[in-house]
Amino acid sequence: MPRSVNAVASRARRKKILKQTKGNFLSRKNVITVAKNTLDKGLGYAYRDRRKKKGQFRSLWIQRINAGVRQYDMSYSVFMGKLREKGITLNRKTLADLSMNHPEAFKAIVEKVK
Repeated sequence: MPRSVNAVASRARRKKILKQTKGNFLSRKNVITVAKNTLDKGLGYAYRDRRKKKGQFRSLWIQRINAGVRQYDMSYSVFMGKLREKGITLNRKTLADLSMNHPEAFKAIVEKVK
């Protein structure tokens, strides 16, 4: 009985990997064994960094709020503490947006907190 090989499925599997590694350097894009390792590593980084991204954005918002409140002689930690005392429940994303794009509204919040 002749040997049975499923060349169609094997080729499709390899093509799928090579399609995802398109744009990589040297043999990382066209040698299947190297491309497979590259893809695994890349997908791992993508998974990790989707979670890291949230912390990086929070950090950016904190920096923007801090820069905004420093104009009114206050630090970020004092400002956030006073916000909580006054019962103002605005999240960091909103506060950062206000400090960047709507300085008059942000100033009103700072004055209310002082």
